[in-house]
Amino acid sequence: MAANQGERTRRRLSTGERREQLLSVGARLFSESPYDDVWIEQVAEIAGVSRGLLYHYFPTKREFFAAVVERESERMLRMTAAVPGVPVREQLSAGLEAYLEYVEAHAHGFRAFHRADAAGDQAVRRVYQRALAAQERQILAALEADPEFGPLAGARPDLRLAVRGWLAFTTAVCLEWLRGSELGREQVRDLCARALLGVIAP
Repeated sequence: MAANQGERTRRRLSTGERREQLLSVGARLFSESPYDDVWIEQVAEIAGVSRGLLYHYFPTKREFFAAVVERESERMLRMTAAVPGVPVREQLSAGLEAYLEYVEAHAHGFRAFHRADAAGDQAVRRVYQRALAAQERQILAALEADPEFGPLAGARPDLRLAVRGWLAFTTAVCLEWLRGSELGREQVRDLCARALLGVIAP
């Protein structure tokens, strides 16, 4: 009787919820193991779904991992979106705070996202590189909107290279922080803020 009641009250996941569940499982697995060591069957088993259902959502492993990477990219872009009309120096600390909150709350997804660069699959690497390029454009757009840097900021090769280097620096710092650094979140935030202000100084 109790089992029947449980079956009646168990809510079926919507298409969006099921997709999100599968991506969450994938993010954990890809964050813990290299791309080639993750089997798509593992995802189905952990999520409690058939392989057929998983393949209905994601026909290939490449498409599945690409979807994990894209989801994390979209999250990061939302978390670090610039605030129109606010100088970069003023919003940098708040933006980094939000970013580090994301890194802590979605550590598996963050690690999985950055593992994509080491994936042997070139299509997956292209997804990752497009995501990094979007982050770079977002930062450059904020600089262009700031009178301190001017509307031509994005056209400066030195500034574009500096922003790209800072993204790599921040990634390395965050990955090390997740491994168990002695630094607290505020210290990591201030470190990354100082690094960006140092490389973009006019």
